[in-house]
Amino acid sequence: MTQIDELQSRITRALDRIAQGVEHLSTLPPPAPEAAPETEPVEAVEVAAVPDAEAAEEIARLRMALDEEKMANAQLEERVKLLHARLEGQGGAEPAPEPDAALREQIAAQRESMAELDTELQRMRLSNEMLRRTNEDMRAALEANIGEPHLVNKAMLAELESLRAARAAEEAEMRAVLGALEPVLADAAGMSEEAVQ
Repeated sequence: MTQIDELQSRITRALDRIAQGVEHLSTLPPPAPEAAPETEPVEAVEVAAVPDAEAAEEIARLRMALDEEKMANAQLEERVKLLHARLEGQGGAEPAPEPDAALREQIAAQRESMAELDTELQRMRLSNEMLRRTNEDMRAALEANIGEPHLVNKAMLAELESLRAARAAEEAEMRAVLGALEPVLADAAGMSEEAVQ
């Protein structure tokens, strides 16, 4: 559809340029006859008539081209209207079907599993941030030659929480993938049973 609109705009611009050229040529004053020696008056008349004949031919040619472009533009506009009517007829005649209950249930389950996965990923990000901060604190204490046993315990707890969060995120991701695959596998199994029968 965009190609038709683009072609229509290009033709319209071309028609405008042709119309401007015709108007420009029609507003030009007729060329002044050149002063010729009096011994050759016939040649002077011929020289003066040639530019007028050329201009008239050019105007006639441009008008023909303008008429042809107008006709082509009208045909394209008619085709565009017909295509728009067809599209409206297709879109308006048949309303979009409502998804059935099984599909709605499947979509709801996928949304739920994606929400669970997102929650677990957020938990993993937070625990990794906590682990990073604890490791920075422990590194600073070790650089200062200060042995802080509570930092070691804190780092171990943060690492354990990070591992638990990563495991929970993996499980949520696996449930989301399985939830998306179950309907596809069920449809494939149903199709293979129909093919056997």
